[in-house]
Amino acid sequence: MTRKQDIARGLDVKGRERQTLRQILKEMEAEGSLSPTGKRAYARSDLPPPTCIIRFERIDTGGDLVARAMGKDGPFGPDLLFDGYAGKSRGPAPGIGDRGLARLRQDETGWSVRLIKLFETRDEESPLTGVYETTGRGGRIRPASRKEKRTLLVREEDRNGAEPGDLVKVLPLPQRDRGPVRARILDILGREDDPRAASLLAIAAHDLPVDFPDAVLAEARRASPAPTAREDLRSLPLITIDPADARDHDDAIYAQATETGWRVVIAIADVAAYVTSETALDQEARRRGNSTYFPDRVVPMLPLALSAGDCSLKQDEDRLCFAVELQISPQGTKQGHRFFRAIMRSAAALSYEEAQTAIDGYPSDRAAPLLDTVLRPLWGAYHALETARQARAPLALDLPERKIEIDAEGQVTGIRTKARFDAHKLVEEMMIQANVAAAETLEDKQARLLYRVHDSPSDAKMAALADFLSTLDVKWPLGEVPQTGRFNRLLADFDGTDSAEAISEIVLRSQAQAIYSPDNIGHFGLNLLRYAHFTSPIRRYSDLIVHRALIAALGLGPDGLSQADMVGLDALATHLVMTERRSMAAERDANDRYLARFLADQLGAEFEGRITGMAKAGLFVRLAGTGADGFVPAATLSQDFWHFADGEMAMVADRSGKRYEMGQEVTVRLNEVTPLEGGLLLDMLSPPRPARPGHKTTGRRRGSGPAGRSGRQGKSKGRRRS
Repeated sequence: MTRKQDIARGLDVKGRERQTLRQILKEMEAEGSLSPTGKRAYARSDLPPPTCIIRFERIDTGGDLVARAMGKDGPFGPDLLFDGYAGKSRGPAPGIGDRGLARLRQDETGWSVRLIKLFETRDEESPLTGVYETTGRGGRIRPASRKEKRTLLVREEDRNGAEPGDLVKVLPLPQRDRGPVRARILDILGREDDPRAASLLAIAAHDLPVDFPDAVLAEARRASPAPTAREDLRSLPLITIDPADARDHDDAIYAQATETGWRVVIAIADVAAYVTSETALDQEARRRGNSTYFPDRVVPMLPLALSAGDCSLKQDEDRLCFAVELQISPQGTKQGHRFFRAIMRSAAALSYEEAQTAIDGYPSDRAAPLLDTVLRPLWGAYHALETARQARAPLALDLPERKIEIDAEGQVTGIRTKARFDAHKLVEEMMIQANVAAAETLEDKQARLLYRVHDSPSDAKMAALADFLSTLDVKWPLGEVPQTGRFNRLLADFDGTDSAEAISEIVLRSQAQAIYSPDNIGHFGLNLLRYAHFTSPIRRYSDLIVHRALIAALGLGPDGLSQADMVGLDALATHLVMTERRSMAAERDANDRYLARFLADQLGAEFEGRITGMAKAGLFVRLAGTGADGFVPAATLSQDFWHFADGEMAMVADRSGKRYEMGQEVTVRLNEVTPLEGGLLLDMLSPPRPARPGHKTTGRRRGSGPAGRSGRQGKSKGRRRS
């Protein structure tokens, strides 16, 4: 007989998790896997139980996450292959060391597990990054993360050859008391004064795989596509349009006018011909999930021999491709499509600026011969597609993107806002049409696939949006089904006003994040019923899976989706969401550090900015020009007590009622810069806005709550990916 408290103690379940445990025990009793033997006591009937606490322990050679059930004496029972979340629920991707509540099942292939709820990640078990320093009593680590508050001490035997000023990766060691934490240095990443330290720290902090194993590099060098039927497109003047500094080209486009509208051909690098299922090359690509882009480097999904070599659609070189031909009506609706494998030869590799300049009447020597035969037909097809796009009304959040410019030595030379041309929209809309065609084809063939899905905003987020809009005297009825057209009208109503950026920010925050899933719920942001990523297999593993699914469904070769791939789509979807978010977080961290380094010599300078976020501790301000995010502690605003009025998205002074509001333009002074952490601490120079009629004081004084204490720097949410 085992008492409930003994079970909780054995599973190391504490706090809120105990409530979850009570529900687990009730479910297990209902399922017959536990038998009550007295008040609050149970006996285990079977091993492992169908619903239990699990801990993720490792990643196997196939890239799958493996867990084991947790018992009083630790992990027990067979290996459990992670197979996604139970039912239609979705949650954050688990990692090694995470625990959760899960349902187990067994079939002829072995044991698998589906998560019901993921408990909090055990961050203390994960390696950290920082700078090694020496003190009078030995060594210590200055953490690179703003979230890390512990003091980390390093004994001589744990130094691993590190010298003061070295960037290091460390592992906190177990301890029983609450004093300073001992840490062991695992790896030396570089030097703190290295201009490229920002990306080195981000790579290490987020465990991005950098070096390819020798076996993977060898496979990439000798990759030889299997013979398969291919159409010859080498006489078709397909062109690539990419950023000027692009090293890989995975899509090429062509259009021509027809009697019924437009014929558009989109050719995508045939990565599936080179990266076949269950090889070392495939397993490494799956493990990475996607490429990660930093201002000074790229951590690619595939070795350069493929990503910048055989798979890149280089100008004037024969390349294998997977193509889709679209028939577009004059009104921009897709009338039909077909997929086929081919061989092509790019007629030109143009940049977005070069293509736009040519269509605007100033073609370069390279673009001039293509103006009438290639570029103008492409723009004609794009204008038709744009007509249909406007009728479809996808979410019109076109937020500015900034590029950090780095010189050969790794120094930041400037920050510029990326120009947004029709050339960008042209390529994007054609890629969207190819992605829709891929999803439609696989559905028609009743084949399983990885959708790119984007859920509609939750009721809670819509309620928060309605609360904020009410402060602007805008009514948003609760219970109304969210529609992209309604959001677009809201954005248009405030376009050009002082509240435009605040509206854009709050609309962005109301949106869910796009994810991968074998279950289709549509793509809310694009306002599409079905959507799958097909057009970037060099840098996204999801696209490679869709290629293989199409090859198998259409009988286009021996290198299609394997049975193992089909069975594991749930787990793969969760894994790819995790790798995508890992890359986004790493890119954001590196950019924050580069921006902090760029601004480090401007202490005391004044900047124009805009309030982009709020918390109990203070205000987040985005600086004009650089787009850097800084933090203004609430305690520094005035002697009054400031509280965060969540529903109004405002920071309000208790006694006076004066307020700082979301989207408000302000002037700030740069007070402190921490390049290692990527933090900017700001002083507010602009006065608050007047109190609203009817303000009532709560009688609180400065220092009586969270907003009365000095806060730490933070950062606001970034742009979401579709």
